[in-house]
Amino acid sequence: MTEPGNRRPGGRSARVRRAVLDATLDLLHTHGMDGLTVADVSARAEVHETTIYRRWGTRENLMIDALLEDAEESLPIPDTGSLRDDLIGYLTSLAVYLGTPRGNDFDRALAAAGDDPAASAARNHYWNTRYARSGHIITRAIDRGELPDTTDPRQTVEMLVAPLHFKVVLTREPLDPNLPARLVDTLLHGIAATQPAPMTTTRTTGISESMRP
Repeated sequence: MTEPGNRRPGGRSARVRRAVLDATLDLLHTHGMDGLTVADVSARAEVHETTIYRRWGTRENLMIDALLEDAEESLPIPDTGSLRDDLIGYLTSLAVYLGTPRGNDFDRALAAAGDDPAASAARNHYWNTRYARSGHIITRAIDRGELPDTTDPRQTVEMLVAPLHFKVVLTREPLDPNLPARLVDTLLHGIAATQPAPMTTTRTTGISESMRP
């Protein structure tokens, strides 16, 4: 078992943290949030339970730290200078992540986590942090003048990512690779603007309405 060492970048403390987070992610993938225990993480990471509790405090804090780090690595925030390109890039990364066994399982685990105060606080912390990071795409677009300054960054991101999480957690449909671009264009331009133009109606006489006097 490993005890914490000096907290220096790349040193013993960093190795302990990496081992614990990797073990946590593996066990979350296998057992979900409700089935994970600090004792199991301790055994897999070969780190004392007291070390884990001293650093993270609670099981929920440990899980959320692991999930946020995994998301940080898998879901970079694009900065291309174009709102549309940033949104498509981010949503495409999310679709790819959710399409992996780990991303799929984590999304369902978060949705299925209990409603006790500790689990609720952990879940809220996770989503608040994720929305704060991805919301930079929206705030940068506001600064560039691509969006009005009344735009709500969190609400915009929620409208964008919700369909993907809906398909993964509820309907369990495969994610179409073209879906991110379609969702972005629908969000930016509205449903009516993304639909094909309706055909001109005609009466039984065969004369187009647009041709009538």
